[in-house]
Amino acid sequence: MVMQQPFSEELAPIYRRELPGGGYVLIDVKRERALARTCVSVERRTKEERRDGHRPVVIAEADGDERSPGFAELYRIAADNAAIARAILELEGPQRAD
Repeated sequence: MVMQQPFSEELAPIYRRELPGGGYVLIDVKRERALARTCVSVERRTKEERRDGHRPVVIAEADGDERSPGFAELYRIAADNAAIARAILELEGPQRAD
């Protein structure tokens, strides 16, 4: 029996929701530093398509935890499908028109 390890021992999940068409968005707080860091990650694959050990892509991050002023903006991104799509497009860079 294979046991799955969490992505990181230092990550504390704060928010998670399923995305339309599969995948999910997740807000984690890294607390094992002098200053906590909050990250919004997106897994675009459905559960059946997901690869073992594959980490969701980080689309936004800020210093602080769920009590920090920047958390509201990260939550807004995680709760808005259009904001998630824009962040992914920014990470992928300019698209070619073939």
